[in-house]
Amino acid sequence: QVQLVESGGGLVQAGGSLRLSCAASGRTFSSVVVGWFRQAPGKEREFVMAISRTGTSTHYADSVKGRFTISRDNTKNTVYVQMNSLKPEDTAVYYCAARISTTWSGTYFLNEYEYDYWGQGTQVIVST
Repeated sequence: QVQLVESGGGLVQAGGSLRLSCAASGRTFSSVVVGWFRQAPGKEREFVMAISRTGTSTHYADSVKGRFTISRDNTKNTVYVQMNSLKPEDTAVYYCAARISTTWSGTYFLNEYEYDYWGQGTQVIVST
């Protein structure tokens, strides 16, 4: 079992920054791939970014590439997301998810149904 708790969401003006965290407990954190997804009002949940077990590999959706940075500290069982140059279209509930995996290959991490555990989400609102 892995329990995930997101934090760091809030209200920010366009062009501003936020730092999200996903704290994990339970299973050894270094054994899981972590992904972030977001869901805007009236829209389906979409992939945002993911990070491999060791943190050496990452993948970003085109919509956030160059603005968001994902990292992890396995000694603290935490994944971080630095969100810069925020836009109103980034407004959504952000969820972190974990998948027990031994490999970082293919594109499975893009698919929300490939993840085993989910956090409760944290709201990000970007005003104009």
